[in-house]
Amino acid sequence: METVVLVIGANGQLGSVLTESLQQKYGNDNVIASDLRPKDTFEGIFEVIDATDRDRIQEIVVKYKVTQIYHLAAILSAKGEETPLRTWDINMKTLFNVLEVSRTQHIDKVFFPSSIAVFGEGAPLEQTPNNAYLDPATVYGISKAAGENWAQYYYLRYGLDVRSIRYPGVIGYQSLPGGGTTDYAVDVYHKAVLEEDFNCFLKEDATLPMIFMDDAIRATLEVMDAPKKDISIRTSYNIAGISFSPAEVVAEIRKLYPDFKVQYQPDFRQDIASRWPKTIDDSVAARDWRWKPEFDLEMITKTMVEKLREQYKTGSKNLETLLF
Repeated sequence: METVVLVIGANGQLGSVLTESLQQKYGNDNVIASDLRPKDTFEGIFEVIDATDRDRIQEIVVKYKVTQIYHLAAILSAKGEETPLRTWDINMKTLFNVLEVSRTQHIDKVFFPSSIAVFGEGAPLEQTPNNAYLDPATVYGISKAAGENWAQYYYLRYGLDVRSIRYPGVIGYQSLPGGGTTDYAVDVYHKAVLEEDFNCFLKEDATLPMIFMDDAIRATLEVMDAPKKDISIRTSYNIAGISFSPAEVVAEIRKLYPDFKVQYQPDFRQDIASRWPKTIDDSVAARDWRWKPEFDLEMITKTMVEKLREQYKTGSKNLETLLF
């Protein structure tokens, strides 16, 4: 059977890049992008979907004979703390809609993204294992931890092949961030390329796990391509890229921009970050589907600066639209 993919939340930081990668893999005619509103410059099939509307999801699944769903729509960590009850309602309702449509329409595979936000004070900060105790302190993390358990439940109860990875902070030049606690690590590169001062909302030594967008996308495709018999984790897999602090990324940037000025003004996001791991043990993903990151901090910095210079030179980025 031909693979037909539906991406829910295709306009987001991860979704926009993942959609392009899926188009390259399966062809434009076999990838249906969707979000609350269409993109101005999208090439391919796009359907407007409000993921809180189960009937609309099912309509599109039936219309295109969808075989896989990537469910990326969610309110993220920092934004979620502004409206916690709404965040819980939206994050959980959209997940249940996807799971139920997938169950009733016999979808082959579902991808559900989780996050290091599932970890809290009960998890060790260094080399956090895949089976660490989950006691998240944000509504986003609570919704992701609950979602992991529901994903496992639908696999055990109904045989629905749901797969998931816990993303660290994702760094990419391709799109703008959407309100996460680790978003400083994207904004800092924009400010450096624009030769503007940077105000960091985390402490200079706040070490967090990060991953470059290319690695994040590759991990997503690899876990979905892995043979079903090799998937031993039905909640969510830890994956790691590289851990660094704001001071470390600033030091790397200053090799290219020696006069780059930074002020540290920690806000409520520092409280969130302080409960998250500093380093991640992703040995289970390495064992099950041979996961291994490729980008270190030097490579990330070089690529981010090069790509953002090109984008600002052509006028394709507007920093004022960043969501902080």
